Amino acid sequence: MPTGTRARDPHTSGSHAVRRERQPRARGWRSVVLALLVAVLVAGLLRAFVADVYWIGSDSMQPTVEPGDRVLVTKLRAGAEPERGDLVVFDGRGSFAPLHSEDPWPARALHAVGRWTGLAGSDSVYLKRVIGTPGDTVACCGPSGHLVVNGEELAEDYVFTGDRPSEVEFTAVVPEGRLWLMGDHRSVSVDSRSLLGAPGGGLVRADKVIGEPVAVLWPLDRAGQL
Repeated sequence: MPTGTRARDPHTSGSHAVRRERQPRARGWRSVVLALLVAVLVAGLLRAFVADVYWIGSDSMQPTVEPGDRVLVTKLRAGAEPERGDLVVFDGRGSFAPLHSEDPWPARALHAVGRWTGLAGSDSVYLKRVIGTPGDTVACCGPSGHLVVNGEELAEDYVFTGDRPSEVEFTAVVPEGRLWLMGDHRSVSVDSRSLLGAPGGGLVRADKVIGEPVAVLWPLDRAGQL
């Protein structure tokens, strides 16, 4: 054996080789997991502050949106106020829905996952159209059978074909910070008219508005701007 040359233990060399091979693989998996966590965080921030996707589970807004539609909703800008005729998505707790859910926590957790992935809707989030804004007087109905806002009849070409603007007669004065909301499929829509005798009189707080529906994303044959 030449001087200065050390004998190599094949078992020791092999174990070192195995360790050297495993380290890059472990780093690779950690990188993948970190990338997935970052992607989930970014998606969560976008959905919380920029835009979100909501699943439509009822026919109360036909023909504008259909049951099963996935709708892109942009978050309401700070200080922005919905205008008459706008579509809005809002949190109905305290007005359209109970304040607290009585479902067990596993069911609530499962529903939250379905809601976040867009595979399920929310039992407290609604999509309706703004009919009355603060200061408006909304009434049904005028001489021609249309809704009347501040003494003028509304021309509502978005109302479901064959429906009357409202089967329920009412007069509502919209106070500051509230909205009068109705569905486009008037004969089946549970909206402000349905809550006239409830606390708040069917009026929804403007700060409960989450955002504005801007497009149908799915199904593809209905995809397009709203």
